[in-house]
Amino acid sequence: MNFTPLVKSIFIEGANQTESWGARTEEMQRKMLLRLVCAAKGSAIAQRYDFSSINKAADPYRLFRERLRPTEYEDIRSDVMRMVRGESNLLWPGRCRSFAQSSGTSGGRSKFIPITERSLRRCHYAGSAYAVKFHLRNSPKSRIFAGKAMILGGSFANELDLPQKDICVGDLSATLINRINPIINLFRIPDRHTALLPNWQEKLPRLVEAGLRADVTNISGVPSWFLTVIKEMLKKAGTDSLHDIWPNLEVFFHGGISFEPYRSEYEAITDPLKMHFLETYNASEGFFAVQNDPTDPAMLLLLDNDIFYEFIPIDEPDSEPIPLWEVEVGKVYEMLITSSNGLWRYRIGDTLRIDSVNPVKIRIAGRTKCFINAFGEELMQENAERAVADVCKSEKASMANYTVAPKFAEGNNRGRHQWYVEWEKAPTDIDSFAVKLDNRLRELNSDYDAKRAGTIFLDPLEIITLPQGSFDRWLSQAGNGKLGGQRKIPRLSNDRKIAEEIEALI
Repeated sequence: MNFTPLVKSIFIEGANQTESWGARTEEMQRKMLLRLVCAAKGSAIAQRYDFSSINKAADPYRLFRERLRPTEYEDIRSDVMRMVRGESNLLWPGRCRSFAQSSGTSGGRSKFIPITERSLRRCHYAGSAYAVKFHLRNSPKSRIFAGKAMILGGSFANELDLPQKDICVGDLSATLINRINPIINLFRIPDRHTALLPNWQEKLPRLVEAGLRADVTNISGVPSWFLTVIKEMLKKAGTDSLHDIWPNLEVFFHGGISFEPYRSEYEAITDPLKMHFLETYNASEGFFAVQNDPTDPAMLLLLDNDIFYEFIPIDEPDSEPIPLWEVEVGKVYEMLITSSNGLWRYRIGDTLRIDSVNPVKIRIAGRTKCFINAFGEELMQENAERAVADVCKSEKASMANYTVAPKFAEGNNRGRHQWYVEWEKAPTDIDSFAVKLDNRLRELNSDYDAKRAGTIFLDPLEIITLPQGSFDRWLSQAGNGKLGGQRKIPRLSNDRKIAEEIEALI
């Protein structure tokens, strides 16, 4: 039965309501801050900073930023770990029972981001609903609710030994699947047990079997991991087209990593007349943005999802954060959030490029700690992703995964970038590919071009081809058991730690 006509008008109405956001950015954000400060009543942080007086102030935002300084994870690690151990009313009222484990900092191997009941409902699930709303508005002939959704998630595998059985720590996607409305389970695969399996070797064949038995209309997940599942399905089905398996497949809601290096792979195995790709920005810390226009790669920043946004220009890292209504088109900022998961003026580590301000639309530029500036080149992750996508397309090649590290000057050799690449489809001439990749990076980044000019400061990049499965081995061994949790390979590093770990494995 096709349920799409029954709910389509409701979803489209929700999408249309965002049309007024551009003119109401400041109004909506100021109200959101007050709402969050009020809702935090009863928590230790509200008492510590006297939130009740902030609510009564003539300019609540001014007083808020005077009292609370921007924070990083290490500033709140001790409070979060107390929450993980079951303490209540610390960073947010009540007891938090779900935590998203993500890559760590210098103070620990992992971070544990609180996922409160409120943030789960008003942020993560609400953001997912917006993705469906925009797809329905943009696709008048959609039959998305005539079949199943295949949602690829992680697990609750974690490095903690928790005595509390009601505390769940693991991938964000595991919590989203575990806590999803039971009605939604009628419209998705795989079953909950399979979806949450921690062992990827056990999980993969079950995902393939579940996929081959279902009429799937939409898929959601990280592009790299989903491609692994899809290729196994294609192999077992004896076809090279995903639409031979799922004739009614119409959209891939993707996020987590850049889609650009994988776009050509997906386009090659799907019917372009049927398939849509819609990007989402759903991190452990919150669901921030979604692509609302298929002709525009920029994503609409969500303003009604229990998040107050602030920004620091990356070219002025020591400057005071500014509110969302003061950002400028074309500039790249580090983003801070205040949200109902107990994060207050929190630096999430992502950098965004502002594409428009009416409404606010963004593109992910990279991570504050995921760039290379070992030689003054300031190469951003977005430059690397774009260059890889462009050169792979022109050379009819594709990378399964890669990471880049600096190789510092020694002897008569200048410094250079070393690209550790595991190929999905290697180019016919890797040396030629390296030259074209180097040239494309110079076109995309003026600082990199300046350091490469005349080969005075920086030698051409070097590509090191890795054996198949190398990154999986790193994730499961040197990567602290990360295989199967949809963890991301860090693309760019300013040191050789990851490079040396991979070299040691191979």
